[in-house]
Amino acid sequence: MDRRQEIVDAATKSFSLFGYKATTMEQIAKIANVGKGTIYTFFDNKEVLFQEIVLRIIAEMKQEATKVIKEEATFQENAYAALMKMLEFRETHELFSKIIAEEQELKTPQVKQMKAQIEQAIVSFIKQKIDKYINAGEVRQVNSELVAYLLLKGYLAFVNDWNLTHEKSLTEQEIADFFQGTIFKSLII
Repeated sequence: MDRRQEIVDAATKSFSLFGYKATTMEQIAKIANVGKGTIYTFFDNKEVLFQEIVLRIIAEMKQEATKVIKEEATFQENAYAALMKMLEFRETHELFSKIIAEEQELKTPQVKQMKAQIEQAIVSFIKQKIDKYINAGEVRQVNSELVAYLLLKGYLAFVNDWNLTHEKSLTEQEIADFFQGTIFKSLII
């Protein structure tokens, strides 16, 4: 593995454990087992390093969702498969969860900006997929950007906010079944 990748991995670990605000370049250097100056040969500052990691998260999320989407499948089948993949991604990607939590709790401007960038990329990706099914005549003519935004925010509310007001978390299956039985079903022609 090259030094740049080691630094990115160390920074991802540090941001996941401590959040953006509490992570220092010294911590990253220690985790990566490099001198702090070595980090600056690849990244101008912590924000640029964080941006690199966020771009990788976005690319990874798109790649994972694309893997489960099948050309021959219906909108509902693909929407369900992509939602389940996103739920799985959330469970395995600690940094994404930490970004959401830090933005809610501390309102860190850099984290807020990165969260907005991630959300915009996801909305754009979902919109593109919905548009494909609209053009194929399988999904109603809707404002696909609004539907994509609703899907993302609904998803985030169930996985992050539900626990704040309810004793029992929703399972992945409960969330997927809800979306399948309501939003996805209402879009089908």
